[in-house]
Amino acid sequence: MSSTTAGQVIRCKAAVAWEAGKPLVIEEVEVAPPQAMEVRLKILFTSLCHTDVYFWEAKGQTPLFPRIFGHEAGGIVESVGEGVTDLKPGDHALPVFTGECKECRHCKSEESNMCDLLRINTDRGVMINDGKSRFSINGQPIYHFVGTSTFSEYTVLHVGSVAKINPAAPLDKVCVLSCGISTGLGATLNVAKPKKGSTVAVFGLGAVGLAAAEGARIAGASRIIGVDLNAKRFDEAKKFGVTEFVNPKDHDKPVHEVLAEMTNGGVDRSIECTGSINAMISAFECVHDGWGVAVLVGVPNKDDAFKTHPMNILNERTIKGTFFGNYKPRSDLPSVVEKYMNKELELEKFITHEVSFSEINKAFEYMLRGEGLRCIIRMDA
Repeated sequence: MSSTTAGQVIRCKAAVAWEAGKPLVIEEVEVAPPQAMEVRLKILFTSLCHTDVYFWEAKGQTPLFPRIFGHEAGGIVESVGEGVTDLKPGDHALPVFTGECKECRHCKSEESNMCDLLRINTDRGVMINDGKSRFSINGQPIYHFVGTSTFSEYTVLHVGSVAKINPAAPLDKVCVLSCGISTGLGATLNVAKPKKGSTVAVFGLGAVGLAAAEGARIAGASRIIGVDLNAKRFDEAKKFGVTEFVNPKDHDKPVHEVLAEMTNGGVDRSIECTGSINAMISAFECVHDGWGVAVLVGVPNKDDAFKTHPMNILNERTIKGTFFGNYKPRSDLPSVVEKYMNKELELEKFITHEVSFSEINKAFEYMLRGEGLRCIIRMDA
Protein backbone atom coordinates (compact mmCIF):
# COMPACT_ATOMS: atom_id res chain seq x y z
CA MET A 1 0.00 0.00 0.00
CA SER A 2 1.67 3.23 -1.07
CA SER A 3 0.52 6.39 0.61
CA THR A 4 -0.60 9.38 -1.50
CA THR A 5 -0.08 11.71 1.47
CA ALA A 6 3.52 10.57 2.20
CA GLY A 7 5.90 13.50 2.45
CA GLN A 8 3.01 16.00 2.56
CA VAL A 9 1.64 18.04 5.44
CA ILE A 10 -1.73 16.54 6.45
CA ARG A 11 -4.57 18.76 7.64
CA CYS A 12 -6.86 16.93 10.05
CA LYS A 13 -8.91 17.27 13.21
CA ALA A 14 -7.33 17.15 16.67
CA ALA A 15 -8.66 17.78 20.17
CA VAL A 16 -6.45 20.57 21.50
CA ALA A 17 -6.04 21.45 25.19
CA TRP A 18 -5.42 25.22 25.12
CA GLU A 19 -5.17 25.56 28.89
CA ALA A 20 -5.25 23.48 32.06
CA GLY A 21 -8.59 21.99 33.06
CA LYS A 22 -10.55 23.63 30.20
CA PRO A 23 -12.57 21.49 27.76
CA LEU A 24 -10.63 20.30 24.70
CA VAL A 25 -11.43 22.08 21.43
CA ILE A 26 -11.67 20.22 18.10
CA GLU A 27 -9.39 22.19 15.76
CA GLU A 28 -7.95 21.73 12.28
CA VAL A 29 -4.23 21.09 12.75
CA GLU A 30 -1.36 20.60 10.36
CA VAL A 31 0.65 17.42 10.92
CA ALA A 32 4.13 17.50 9.38
CA PRO A 33 5.55 14.41 7.66
CA PRO A 34 7.68 12.02 9.73
CA GLN A 35 11.41 12.77 9.92
CA ALA A 36 14.21 10.18 10.24
CA MET A 37 13.21 7.23 12.46
CA GLU A 38 9.64 8.53 12.80
CA VAL A 39 6.24 7.15 11.82
CA ARG A 40 3.00 8.96 10.97
CA LEU A 41 0.03 7.01 12.24
CA LYS A 42 -3.64 7.38 11.35
CA ILE A 43 -5.45 6.95 14.67
CA LEU A 44 -8.74 5.03 14.40
CA PHE A 45 -9.57 4.54 18.08
CA THR A 46 -8.19 6.11 21.22
CA SER A 47 -9.22 5.84 24.86
CA LEU A 48 -8.85 8.04 27.89
CA CYS A 49 -6.45 7.07 30.68
CA HIS A 50 -6.17 8.76 34.07
CA THR A 51 -2.68 10.03 33.15
CA ASP A 52 -4.20 12.22 30.41
CA VAL A 53 -6.59 13.75 32.94
CA TYR A 54 -3.83 14.29 35.52
CA PHE A 55 -1.64 16.27 33.10
CA TRP A 56 -4.64 18.10 31.61
CA GLU A 57 -5.56 19.29 35.12
CA ALA A 58 -1.85 20.27 35.52
CA LYS A 59 -1.89 19.88 39.29
CA GLY A 60 1.62 19.37 40.60
CA GLN A 61 3.69 19.33 37.40
CA THR A 62 5.04 21.80 34.88
CA PRO A 63 2.07 22.85 32.71
CA LEU A 64 2.74 22.76 28.97
CA PHE A 65 0.01 24.15 26.69
CA PRO A 66 -1.39 24.18 24.04
CA ARG A 67 -1.06 20.41 23.86
CA ILE A 68 -2.61 17.36 22.23
CA PHE A 69 -3.10 14.66 24.85
CA GLY A 70 -3.89 10.96 24.39
CA HIS A 71 -1.65 7.89 24.57
CA GLU A 72 -3.87 4.81 24.57
CA ALA A 73 -4.82 4.07 20.97
CA GLY A 74 -4.78 1.91 17.86
CA GLY A 75 -4.10 2.95 14.30
CA ILE A 76 -2.65 2.29 10.86
CA VAL A 77 0.74 3.45 9.58
CA GLU A 78 0.23 6.22 6.97
CA SER A 79 3.91 6.85 6.14
CA VAL A 80 7.37 6.34 7.57
CA GLY A 81 10.48 8.52 7.74
CA GLU A 82 14.00 7.76 6.59
CA GLY A 83 15.67 4.75 8.23
CA VAL A 84 12.43 3.01 9.30
CA THR A 85 12.63 -0.60 8.11
CA ASP A 86 10.30 -2.65 10.31
CA LEU A 87 7.08 -0.72 9.58
CA LYS A 88 5.40 0.16 6.32
CA PRO A 89 2.23 2.03 5.28
CA GLY A 90 -0.85 -0.07 6.04
CA ASP A 91 0.61 -1.85 9.08
CA HIS A 92 -1.66 -1.98 12.14
CA ALA A 93 -0.01 -0.65 15.26
CA LEU A 94 -0.36 0.46 18.86
CA PRO A 95 1.38 3.71 19.87
CA VAL A 96 3.09 3.48 23.28
CA PHE A 97 4.02 6.24 25.77
CA THR A 98 7.38 4.57 26.37
CA GLY A 99 9.55 2.87 23.77
CA GLU A 100 12.15 0.36 22.74
CA CYS A 101 15.09 1.67 20.72
CA LYS A 102 16.61 -1.86 20.67
CA GLU A 103 20.12 -0.36 21.01
CA CYS A 104 20.59 0.81 24.63
CA ARG A 105 21.64 -1.31 27.62
CA HIS A 106 18.06 -1.54 28.88
CA CYS A 107 16.72 -2.72 25.52
CA LYS A 108 19.51 -5.31 25.24
CA SER A 109 18.84 -6.57 28.78
CA GLU A 110 16.29 -9.35 29.22
CA GLU A 111 15.43 -7.89 32.62
CA SER A 112 14.48 -4.32 31.71
CA ASN A 113 12.04 -2.42 29.53
CA MET A 114 13.21 1.06 30.60
CA CYS A 115 14.70 2.26 27.31
CA ASP A 116 17.29 5.03 27.80
CA LEU A 117 16.20 6.90 24.68
CA LEU A 118 12.43 6.57 24.82
CA ARG A 119 11.32 6.00 28.40
CA ILE A 120 8.38 8.19 29.38
CA ASN A 121 9.07 11.92 29.58
CA THR A 122 5.99 13.92 30.57
CA ASP A 123 7.77 17.30 30.34
CA ARG A 124 8.90 16.98 26.72
CA GLY A 125 6.45 18.41 24.20
CA VAL A 126 8.58 17.98 21.06
CA MET A 127 10.18 15.21 18.99
CA ILE A 128 13.58 13.84 20.07
CA ASN A 129 14.98 14.04 16.54
CA ASP A 130 15.05 17.82 16.15
CA GLY A 131 13.41 19.31 19.26
CA LYS A 132 10.40 20.50 17.24
CA SER A 133 6.69 19.71 17.26
CA ARG A 134 5.05 18.02 14.26
CA PHE A 135 1.71 19.75 15.05
CA SER A 136 0.80 23.33 14.29
CA ILE A 137 -2.18 25.65 13.80
CA ASN A 138 -1.51 28.64 11.50
CA GLY A 139 2.20 28.30 12.19
CA GLN A 140 1.80 28.08 16.00
CA PRO A 141 3.38 24.87 17.36
CA ILE A 142 1.10 22.62 19.43
CA TYR A 143 2.96 20.44 21.94
CA HIS A 144 3.08 16.64 21.95
CA PHE A 145 2.30 14.51 25.02
CA VAL A 146 4.45 11.50 26.05
CA GLY A 147 5.52 11.07 22.43
CA THR A 148 2.09 9.85 21.31
CA SER A 149 -0.62 12.59 21.16
CA THR A 150 -3.39 10.27 19.99
CA PHE A 151 -6.26 12.78 20.32
CA SER A 152 -5.56 13.66 16.69
CA GLU A 153 -6.66 11.91 13.48
CA TYR A 154 -2.95 11.71 12.52
CA THR A 155 0.07 11.78 14.82
CA VAL A 156 3.84 11.38 14.51
CA LEU A 157 5.86 9.09 16.79
CA HIS A 158 9.40 7.79 17.11
CA VAL A 159 9.50 4.34 15.49
CA GLY A 160 10.58 2.83 18.84
CA SER A 161 7.20 3.78 20.33
CA VAL A 162 5.12 1.97 17.70
CA ALA A 163 4.26 -1.71 18.21
CA LYS A 164 3.26 -3.53 15.01
CA ILE A 165 0.41 -5.97 15.71
CA ASN A 166 -1.72 -8.63 14.02
CA PRO A 167 -3.89 -6.83 11.41
CA ALA A 168 -6.80 -9.15 12.25
CA ALA A 169 -7.00 -7.78 15.82
CA PRO A 170 -9.91 -5.34 16.29
CA LEU A 171 -8.31 -1.97 17.02
CA ASP A 172 -11.35 -0.77 18.98
CA LYS A 173 -10.60 -3.47 21.58
CA VAL A 174 -6.81 -3.92 21.57
CA CYS A 175 -6.16 -0.16 21.73
CA VAL A 176 -6.59 -0.42 25.53
CA LEU A 177 -3.46 -2.60 25.64
CA SER A 178 -1.21 0.33 24.77
CA CYS A 179 -1.18 1.57 28.38
CA GLY A 180 -3.25 0.71 31.46
CA ILE A 181 -4.39 -2.84 30.82
CA SER A 182 -0.89 -4.06 29.89
CA THR A 183 0.52 -2.29 32.97
CA GLY A 184 -1.73 -4.20 35.38
CA LEU A 185 -1.65 -7.49 33.49
CA GLY A 186 2.15 -7.50 33.24
CA ALA A 187 2.58 -6.49 36.89
CA THR A 188 0.96 -9.82 37.78
CA LEU A 189 2.13 -12.14 34.99
CA ASN A 190 5.68 -10.79 34.52
CA VAL A 191 6.62 -9.50 37.96
CA ALA A 192 4.48 -11.01 40.76
CA LYS A 193 4.25 -14.35 38.91
CA PRO A 194 1.69 -16.02 41.20
CA LYS A 195 1.68 -19.82 41.15
CA LYS A 196 -1.46 -21.78 40.35
CA GLY A 197 -3.62 -22.06 43.48
CA SER A 198 -1.99 -19.09 45.25
CA THR A 199 -3.64 -16.13 47.02
CA VAL A 200 -3.30 -12.65 45.52
CA ALA A 201 -4.35 -9.28 46.93
CA VAL A 202 -4.96 -6.35 44.56
CA PHE A 203 -5.02 -2.83 46.03
CA GLY A 204 -7.12 -0.43 43.94
CA LEU A 205 -9.85 -1.70 41.61
CA GLY A 206 -9.65 0.82 38.78
CA ALA A 207 -8.77 -0.32 35.26
CA VAL A 208 -5.11 -1.09 36.12
CA GLY A 209 -6.01 -2.99 39.31
CA LEU A 210 -8.67 -5.02 37.50
CA ALA A 211 -6.11 -5.84 34.80
CA ALA A 212 -3.82 -7.09 37.59
CA ALA A 213 -6.71 -9.22 38.87
CA GLU A 214 -7.29 -10.52 35.31
CA GLY A 215 -3.60 -11.54 35.30
CA ALA A 216 -4.09 -13.43 38.57
CA ARG A 217 -7.16 -15.16 37.09
CA ILE A 218 -5.15 -16.19 33.99
CA ALA A 219 -2.34 -17.45 36.27
CA GLY A 220 -4.80 -19.69 38.14
CA ALA A 221 -4.83 -17.98 41.56
CA SER A 222 -7.35 -19.65 43.89
CA ARG A 223 -8.20 -16.50 45.85
CA ILE A 224 -8.05 -12.94 44.52
CA ILE A 225 -8.80 -10.39 47.23
CA GLY A 226 -9.72 -6.87 46.05
CA VAL A 227 -8.94 -3.98 48.39
CA ASP A 228 -10.62 -0.63 47.71
CA LEU A 229 -12.18 2.27 49.63
CA ASN A 230 -15.05 2.41 47.12
CA ALA A 231 -17.52 -0.43 47.76
CA LYS A 232 -19.30 0.34 44.45
CA ARG A 233 -16.35 -1.24 42.62
CA PHE A 234 -16.79 -4.66 44.20
CA ASP A 235 -19.59 -6.00 41.99
CA GLU A 236 -17.82 -5.05 38.75
CA ALA A 237 -14.60 -6.65 39.99
CA LYS A 238 -16.19 -10.12 40.16
CA LYS A 239 -16.06 -10.21 36.34
CA PHE A 240 -12.25 -10.01 36.59
CA GLY A 241 -11.87 -13.00 38.90
CA VAL A 242 -11.92 -11.16 42.23
CA THR A 243 -13.30 -13.60 44.82
CA GLU A 244 -13.31 -11.53 48.04
CA PHE A 245 -13.36 -7.86 48.99
CA VAL A 246 -11.91 -5.78 51.79
CA ASN A 247 -12.81 -2.14 52.39
CA PRO A 248 -10.25 -0.73 54.87
CA LYS A 249 -12.97 1.66 56.14
CA ASP A 250 -14.96 -1.34 57.47
CA HIS A 251 -12.21 -2.37 59.92
CA ASP A 252 -10.73 -0.86 63.05
CA LYS A 253 -7.34 -2.49 62.50
CA PRO A 254 -4.73 -1.99 59.74
CA VAL A 255 -5.69 -3.66 56.46
CA HIS A 256 -2.51 -5.77 56.34
CA GLU A 257 -3.60 -7.39 59.64
CA VAL A 258 -7.09 -8.05 58.22
CA LEU A 259 -5.54 -9.76 55.18
CA ALA A 260 -3.11 -11.78 57.31
CA GLU A 261 -6.04 -13.12 59.36
CA MET A 262 -7.99 -14.01 56.22
CA THR A 263 -5.07 -15.90 54.68
CA ASN A 264 -3.34 -17.70 57.54
CA GLY A 265 -0.42 -15.30 57.85
CA GLY A 266 -0.50 -13.29 54.61
CA VAL A 267 -1.12 -13.45 50.89
CA ASP A 268 1.38 -15.05 48.49
CA ARG A 269 1.42 -12.03 46.15
CA SER A 270 0.09 -8.49 46.28
CA ILE A 271 -0.16 -5.84 43.56
CA GLU A 272 -0.59 -2.17 44.51
CA CYS A 273 -2.38 -0.07 41.87
CA THR A 274 -3.39 3.13 43.67
CA GLY A 275 -0.32 5.34 44.12
CA SER A 276 -1.28 5.88 47.78
CA ILE A 277 1.78 5.53 49.98
CA ASN A 278 -0.28 3.89 52.75
CA ALA A 279 -1.62 1.33 50.28
CA MET A 280 1.97 0.61 49.15
CA ILE A 281 3.11 -0.05 52.72
CA SER A 282 0.04 -2.21 53.43
CA ALA A 283 0.56 -4.15 50.18
CA PHE A 284 4.10 -5.00 51.30
CA GLU A 285 3.24 -5.78 54.91
CA CYS A 286 0.31 -8.08 53.96
CA VAL A 287 2.43 -10.64 52.09
CA HIS A 288 3.45 -13.87 53.82
CA ASP A 289 6.90 -14.12 55.33
CA GLY A 290 9.26 -16.62 53.68
CA TRP A 291 7.94 -16.23 50.12
CA GLY A 292 5.57 -13.27 49.78
CA VAL A 293 6.13 -10.80 46.94
CA ALA A 294 4.60 -7.32 46.71
CA VAL A 295 4.63 -5.41 43.41
CA LEU A 296 4.19 -1.63 43.30
CA VAL A 297 2.49 -0.19 40.20
CA GLY A 298 0.89 3.09 41.32
CA VAL A 299 2.81 6.36 41.02
CA PRO A 300 3.26 8.13 44.38
CA ASN A 301 3.35 11.84 45.17
CA LYS A 302 6.81 13.36 44.85
CA ASP A 303 7.27 13.92 48.62
CA ASP A 304 6.16 10.42 49.70
CA ALA A 305 8.54 8.15 51.61
CA PHE A 306 8.13 4.39 52.00
CA LYS A 307 8.55 3.34 55.65
CA THR A 308 8.51 -0.20 57.00
CA HIS A 309 10.46 -2.08 59.66
CA PRO A 310 13.55 -3.82 58.22
CA MET A 311 12.45 -7.08 59.90
CA ASN A 312 9.63 -7.26 57.35
CA ILE A 313 12.30 -7.63 54.68
CA LEU A 314 14.68 -9.79 56.73
CA ASN A 315 11.79 -12.23 57.22
CA GLU A 316 11.99 -12.98 53.49
CA ARG A 317 9.36 -10.75 52.03
CA THR A 318 10.18 -9.21 48.63
CA ILE A 319 9.15 -5.85 47.25
CA LYS A 320 9.38 -5.10 43.53
CA GLY A 321 8.49 -2.21 41.28
CA THR A 322 7.29 -2.33 37.69
CA PHE A 323 6.94 0.06 34.78
CA PHE A 324 4.43 -0.75 32.01
CA GLY A 325 4.12 -4.31 33.36
CA ASN A 326 7.76 -5.03 32.37
CA TYR A 327 6.65 -5.33 28.73
CA LYS A 328 9.05 -4.17 26.03
CA PRO A 329 6.65 -2.36 23.69
CA ARG A 330 7.80 -3.59 20.27
CA SER A 331 8.98 -7.05 21.32
CA ASP A 332 6.21 -8.01 23.76
CA LEU A 333 2.95 -6.20 22.95
CA PRO A 334 2.24 -8.28 19.82
CA SER A 335 2.08 -11.41 22.02
CA VAL A 336 -0.31 -9.68 24.48
CA VAL A 337 -2.59 -8.93 21.50
CA GLU A 338 -2.40 -12.65 20.64
CA LYS A 339 -3.57 -13.54 24.18
CA TYR A 340 -6.72 -11.58 23.36
CA MET A 341 -7.03 -13.21 19.92
CA ASN A 342 -6.71 -16.66 21.55
CA LYS A 343 -9.48 -15.76 24.03
CA GLU A 344 -7.08 -16.17 26.95
CA LEU A 345 -7.46 -12.48 27.85
CA GLU A 346 -10.82 -10.70 27.87
CA LEU A 347 -10.79 -6.99 26.93
CA GLU A 348 -14.49 -6.24 26.30
CA LYS A 349 -15.23 -6.04 30.02
CA PHE A 350 -12.76 -3.15 30.42
CA ILE A 351 -14.64 -1.05 27.85
CA THR A 352 -17.64 0.55 29.54
CA HIS A 353 -18.32 3.61 27.35
CA GLU A 354 -17.88 4.73 23.75
CA VAL A 355 -18.12 8.27 22.34
CA SER A 356 -17.50 9.97 18.99
CA PHE A 357 -14.40 12.18 18.60
CA SER A 358 -16.58 15.31 18.66
CA GLU A 359 -17.82 14.24 22.12
CA ILE A 360 -14.34 13.64 23.59
CA ASN A 361 -15.05 15.91 26.56
CA LYS A 362 -17.74 13.41 27.66
CA ALA A 363 -14.94 10.85 28.19
CA PHE A 364 -13.28 13.31 30.59
CA GLU A 365 -16.59 13.81 32.42
CA TYR A 366 -17.05 10.04 32.88
CA MET A 367 -13.55 9.69 34.31
CA LEU A 368 -13.85 12.72 36.60
CA ARG A 369 -17.09 11.24 37.97
CA GLY A 370 -15.42 7.86 38.45
CA GLU A 371 -17.86 6.18 36.07
CA GLY A 372 -16.79 3.08 34.19
CA LEU A 373 -13.31 1.87 33.28
CA ARG A 374 -12.34 2.71 29.71
CA CYS A 375 -14.14 4.98 27.26
CA ILE A 376 -13.33 4.35 23.60
CA ILE A 377 -13.24 7.42 21.37
CA ARG A 378 -14.05 6.68 17.73
CA MET A 379 -12.04 9.00 15.50
CA ASP A 380 -14.23 8.60 12.41
CA ALA A 381 -17.50 9.38 14.18
